[in-house]
Amino acid sequence: MYYNLDPILNQQVRLAVVSILIKVKKADFNYLKTQTQTTQGNLSHQLKKLKEAEYISIDKTFEKNYPKTYCSLTSKGKKAFDSYVKQMKNYLNLN
Repeated sequence: MYYNLDPILNQQVRLAVVSILIKVKKADFNYLKTQTQTTQGNLSHQLKKLKEAEYISIDKTFEKNYPKTYCSLTSKGKKAFDSYVKQMKNYLNLN
């Protein structure tokens, strides 16, 4: 049976961010920007969407007087990602 894919994760940059955070547990904004190869503005927007969905947490700190933004995956985000992967496997008949 085919289900609607999670609209939050069914977007390239948001899916990339969550995929990265599954592996590294915590990443700063610049690392995510480099890895996703997107603009600062687009990444900010996509992180906001993920935070609103409670898929990630965002911690803002200062290091050497410079602002630093760190993102990490929440348990809700991990469950959503696992479900998304399972649904994609079903679509591709890999289960």
